[in-house]
Amino acid sequence: MKRPELVVAGGTAVVTGAAGGMGEHIAKGLARRGADLVILDRDADGLARVVADIGRETPGARVTSHVVDLADRAAADAVIARIRDAHPGVTMLFNNAGVAVGGRFTQVDAEDFDWLLEINLLVPIRFTRALLPLMLENGEGQVVNTSSLFGLVGPPGQSAYCTSKFGLRGFSESLRSELEEEGKPVGVTVVHPGGIRTNIAVNARVAGGVDPAEAERNRRAFAKMLSFPADKAAEEIIEAAVARRPRLLIGNDAKALDTMARISPSRYWSVMSRAMALAAKRK
Repeated sequence: MKRPELVVAGGTAVVTGAAGGMGEHIAKGLARRGADLVILDRDADGLARVVADIGRETPGARVTSHVVDLADRAAADAVIARIRDAHPGVTMLFNNAGVAVGGRFTQVDAEDFDWLLEINLLVPIRFTRALLPLMLENGEGQVVNTSSLFGLVGPPGQSAYCTSKFGLRGFSESLRSELEEEGKPVGVTVVHPGGIRTNIAVNARVAGGVDPAEAERNRRAFAKMLSFPADKAAEEIIEAAVARRPRLLIGNDAKALDTMARISPSRYWSVMSRAMALAAKRK
């Protein structure tokens, strides 16, 4: 079933991780298109800045903000319930918030692994469970889940992150298939950004078992690969949601590695590792 384009103006969009990076620009782009917003982040100052920016750039835009640490299940569930009850007109859900933990599986302890899974995978599932019924009742909606390049390929040192992002990809694809098979008016877009210029590498936790010098080398290598502008990525995400696209790859790195992983699923890492080694040497 081919659905009509999503109507943004007059709808209500929920955006997690909205205090910076892609989430900030998704929120601003939706406000410019006439949506009411419900935005969340644990960064109170950053969230207040985004609210002020939207008020200045898009006068009249209605914005509700919630400061919440999504790793705190009780607090997150309370906010999810509050949003569900206060905003029955929700038609868009952008599960954008994400965190990273650097380290191999044997270096990342269970606490850090669970912390990452909670934010990157379980929170999007719980948001979707709460808000999908509203979208179905409203007769229109789109769930947009931000996976990653590392939801397409699995490099060493990213076992926790890849687990969450492959999981979010699988959840998104299966949910989309179910909704399509049932002829429902809600679609699902899964987004696989490549190297987007955000602070995720800077803010990543480092597992206790990782050598500090190794962690810093890896952080610099990843940071140098983050070159795609966050505002441009956000516009691509919004347009993909409007067009009801099932899948969006952002950046040449994501597109190339997706192709490579499908053509040679057992050898793509050798190429990726050489690219990262070159990036680490750049000044």
